[in-house]
Amino acid sequence: MPKPAEELKLLENQIVGCTRCPRLVEYRERVAREKRRAFRDEEYWGRPVPAFGDWDARIAVIGLAPAAHGANRTGRMFTGDSSGNFLYRTLHSLGLASQAESVRRGDGLRLNDVFISAAERCAPPDNKPTPQELRNCRPYLARELELLPRVRVVVALGRIAFDTYLIILRERGVPLRRVDLVFGHNRVHRIGEAVLISSYHPSQQNTSTGKLTFEMFQAVFRNAIQLASG
Repeated sequence: MPKPAEELKLLENQIVGCTRCPRLVEYRERVAREKRRAFRDEEYWGRPVPAFGDWDARIAVIGLAPAAHGANRTGRMFTGDSSGNFLYRTLHSLGLASQAESVRRGDGLRLNDVFISAAERCAPPDNKPTPQELRNCRPYLARELELLPRVRVVVALGRIAFDTYLIILRERGVPLRRVDLVFGHNRVHRIGEAVLISSYHPSQQNTSTGKLTFEMFQAVFRNAIQLASG
């Protein structure tokens, strides 16, 4: 196993064992005990969720946080909920995922040239991590990105993911003009050697209302493929 892959595996173990945020520890474990009726016979993950994907990826995707009955249940990013189904259907349509549906860990899903992470690794109440919880989690994402040397494009799903990545760049010493970095769907931001694409999050609220359509989401990843290959 190449050294970056070994370090990513060690980092994954650190993430899964993290207890930095008492509110999130209490919530994720309570949800895992109480469960949703539809999943009452399943064993919930109930821990921080590690990143998932191709360690040689040129495209990194940053989401918000695990859903309480999605990744907090299955233990894999964007797995087991409507947001994940929308994301993986889109990736599969463009050859970036081996299948269009993600049900559970070990279901055979493989990603091609894509690595998926998140700004927050524990399911937060109402999908709203606090600023301090995001600060606690940010070093994990920053380290993952350091260990992915081939990444050329970052796709930020939602404003929190977008802001989190910009903070990481600023902490690295990358000069930023925030006035030029405005969040918007399928907007490309070139920051030194980094390319950031901002996108609406594939939440059920966005997809069910038509704020984010399948074609709009495909356009984001077509853009990412082109830029990563450029």
